[in-house]
Amino acid sequence: MNETQAISALGALAHTQRLRVLRALVVAGPEGLTPSVLSNQLDVARNTLSFHLKELAHAGLVTIEQQGRNLIYRADFAHMTGLLGYLTEHCCEGGVCEANESLRAASMCSDAVLPPLSSTQEALKK
Repeated sequence: MNETQAISALGALAHTQRLRVLRALVVAGPEGLTPSVLSNQLDVARNTLSFHLKELAHAGLVTIEQQGRNLIYRADFAHMTGLLGYLTEHCCEGGVCEANESLRAASMCSDAVLPPLSSTQEALKK
């Protein structure tokens, strides 16, 4: 992840509704949610939700998959982990610290949801 990508992701999260949408997608996990389910869960108008989902997708925080007539939105856990890695990359001057240990623990959440830390570190180099 580079500085421009980090700014884009953080900017997208700097809105209450987009933060709520992303958190709902994190809770949903790899199965994701359709816009209609998100709209009902968050009590948000569908056109408003569509705008916020577009912003989150543009920032790389969510992915979109077409399944038949439905769109499935999912949190992009690899991108989220990459953002955390970018923010903590030089924490404590490269020594062992709480932030790096927390990131390592988060990457062990589930191999199906979060990539291994080593792949996250590789993504940071790009």
